[in-house]
Amino acid sequence: MMSLTDEQKAIVTLGYQHCVITAVAGSGKTTTLAWRIRHLLEQGHDPERMLILMFNRSARADFQRKLQELCQGTRLRLPEIRTYHAMGLRLYRRFIKEGYLPAFQGEVLTEQEVNFQAWLLTQQLAPEDLQDEVRRNKKEFVETATAFIDRVKTTLKPPETVFEALGFENRHRYLLDVFHAFEQWRRDHRRITFADMLHEPVVAIHNNPPLQQLVGNKMDLILVDEYQDTNEIQHLLLKYVAGERARVTVVGDPDQTIYEFRGARPDFILSRFREEFPEPVSLNLSYTFRYGHRVALLANHLIAHNQDRKDVLCHSHPDTPDTDVHLTAVREDADYIIRMAQERMEAGEPLNDVAVLVRVWSQSVPIELKLLARQIPYRIDAHKGALFTREMDSLMHLLALAAGEHRQPGNETAFRERRQLFQQLMRFPHCGLKEPELNAMTDWLAGFSCDWGKVLQSMDTSNLKPLPARKLRKLGEALEAAESSQMPAHRIIEDYANTTELFEGIRSLALTHETADERIGTVTGFQRYLSTLDLDAATALKHLRELKARAGSGEQNGVHLSTIHRTKGLEWPVVIIPGLQEKVFPYTARGDENLASLLESERRLLYVGMTRAINSLHLLTCSDTEGDDRLPSRFVAEFHFGLSNELGGTLHGRDSGGRITLSEPASTIAHRYAKLHDTDLDCPAPPEPDANNASPVWHAREVEHVLFGAGSILREDDTSFEVRFHSGRVLNFSKKSAHLYFSALSH
Repeated sequence: MMSLTDEQKAIVTLGYQHCVITAVAGSGKTTTLAWRIRHLLEQGHDPERMLILMFNRSARADFQRKLQELCQGTRLRLPEIRTYHAMGLRLYRRFIKEGYLPAFQGEVLTEQEVNFQAWLLTQQLAPEDLQDEVRRNKKEFVETATAFIDRVKTTLKPPETVFEALGFENRHRYLLDVFHAFEQWRRDHRRITFADMLHEPVVAIHNNPPLQQLVGNKMDLILVDEYQDTNEIQHLLLKYVAGERARVTVVGDPDQTIYEFRGARPDFILSRFREEFPEPVSLNLSYTFRYGHRVALLANHLIAHNQDRKDVLCHSHPDTPDTDVHLTAVREDADYIIRMAQERMEAGEPLNDVAVLVRVWSQSVPIELKLLARQIPYRIDAHKGALFTREMDSLMHLLALAAGEHRQPGNETAFRERRQLFQQLMRFPHCGLKEPELNAMTDWLAGFSCDWGKVLQSMDTSNLKPLPARKLRKLGEALEAAESSQMPAHRIIEDYANTTELFEGIRSLALTHETADERIGTVTGFQRYLSTLDLDAATALKHLRELKARAGSGEQNGVHLSTIHRTKGLEWPVVIIPGLQEKVFPYTARGDENLASLLESERRLLYVGMTRAINSLHLLTCSDTEGDDRLPSRFVAEFHFGLSNELGGTLHGRDSGGRITLSEPASTIAHRYAKLHDTDLDCPAPPEPDANNASPVWHAREVEHVLFGAGSILREDDTSFEVRFHSGRVLNFSKKSAHLYFSALSH
């Protein structure tokens, strides 16, 4: 234990009591927990009365390996390391024997079996106006249905409450029918899902007090890792198993709670545990062994703006690398990434060391296209490549039409190709016809070898409902313009989208705001990429086909492209986070959410992304003087980048103590961080507030109106924001005139 920090030693030698450990990113918590278990075993605790819970099999295997290495040669008997679901299944089988749960047949349902049933039920139960979209987007509808089923099973709340909380529109209420029908099918066939391994035993314990006596008070010590990812069902299971006997230690970092979509909430580790397990000791692992002072200061400044957290500063251990940080305003994220990748290739440095972490997948579209065009190796998660989306297929069909590829005499091959063309474009956006009518229309159009736009506009639509008739007329106008256009490819796409009201059509049929934004972002990403090439339709199409062939070859090495949500627990020498601009990061498209809560969630996500870096962190934003509608993310100002970079660089490799003179005013976070290293700061006084450079008032948490008094920002959109005043009134205000009536009370 000689190499452990004082914080780690305090955890290892902790007595027999409840404990909450807040462990920052890269804090060496796995090593610390393994040492604690060894210490407890050496004290004579019975391993049969110790329960070690991990969130998944990978984490269980890693921890088991670490504990075995640490206890090698000691002759200590080791406790069993379990996952939540393994423990749940064990209880499930016990409750079957006791007669509290019905027996199930065979193995736990596989993902494929659940998907198949979800698909059958969605086809049966989705409303008529969604049926065509269901057939086209099978994968998306199946994923939404199975995710909803699983989400309901993270809680004891009824499915109707979960549905409302998730913000689905009323036309997707069929998901409730899918849930109930799936549960009926499952019970009829005596099968269980992965989620049922936890949900059903907890519901049984909750409804049957004798089971609480059966499962509780059997353990002396329980230790749970990654508790910030806990949902209600897992928390209740822990509570029931612990009873009044077990002393429970939970470890996690509320600042890294990023799986809310799976039911995780930071309040389980922040407050619920303390309320339900009496007088727990609170300990911290605040040293990080992954990244240097600069990243630690940036991350601390950012996350300190959250209120739903424990106030722990992460700080860099003296043995940690001096991570360099870069904040760059760029016109195109992709150009910066390409340039950096090319420089590494020329220097012989591995591209495997570089991760580009995006907020949403559509951000990766222009990046992936440019990597392909420059033949720079990259890796992307399966089924996430930009060139294999439905949007890409539709756009390539549009460009093929504009390039004149379908103006051939009528032979069978040409007819089939034209039929496929119109099958795509009449659903991009959907023209509103039912499937039989749409198929008949595409067959009819495919019979013509040119002038399809004029044909559509001249057809008799008197037998159609007004909406499909209008959409077909708009499509006809768009096709006529595309057929005769001499404009570059990106302008053809832009005009098509505007004329057909493509984005409105995508939004009207998408299951969620996020799905709609991803699809629209994919289209605009392609358009943005093509605008940098300025190619005509035929040349652009040829170029895209070459890229698609190259993308299909499959790279095993290269720059890693991923969303931040998929990187928890991972690290890379070089991390690039693009898109630090308003509406992208923070992602504020969901206007019906509580804005303060949404921003806290977005900060946690950015905090996780930043703290994946070891040697170098690159943050890409945009300029606010470019003249377009993009604005730098409000998070950029929260970084205190200049201060964090200067202080972090000065602290690295320097002995503790003494004074540091800074060229920038120091924040409270900076003073606290310096004190951790026994250092005082000399710095200029902060400048007087400049109204011209101040953040917009709607970025504040609390505001004051000249007439209505103080209130908090609820939500915002492009042109307005909503305030709930302390009087209880909720009013909407224009951003354009906000400076005349409002002042910020707190940011």
